[in-house]
Amino acid sequence: QVQLVESGGGLVQAGGSLRLSCAASGRTFSDSAMGWFRQGPGKEREFVAAISSLGGSTDYTDSAKGRFTISRNNAKNTVSLQMNSLKPEDTAVYYCAARRLTCRVPSTTPSGYGYWGQGTKVTISS
Repeated sequence: QVQLVESGGGLVQAGGSLRLSCAASGRTFSDSAMGWFRQGPGKEREFVAAISSLGGSTDYTDSAKGRFTISRNNAKNTVSLQMNSLKPEDTAVYYCAARRLTCRVPSTTPSGYGYWGQGTKVTISS
């Protein structure tokens, strides 16, 4: 059983920064790509960023490019999302997700992920 636990959400003013972390347990972490998704109020879950199993390849949604950075530490079984220059439209619940075992390349679709965390809430005030 794979478990993903997010942390780091909170309330910040527009222009501020947050760093989200996701701790994974239950299997060989480095065998799978990881991703971050978010779901804003009244919206569908959307892709934010993803990283390949060994960290050599990343992908971002257009609105995150230049502001967010995804990284992973396979020795510590963690994946992080550094978010800078935050905007009110970044307000959402952010979810960490893991692809199924041996799916090593990033995916931008929720259906590409087999495991999800419970989410951490991010609120950006204007």
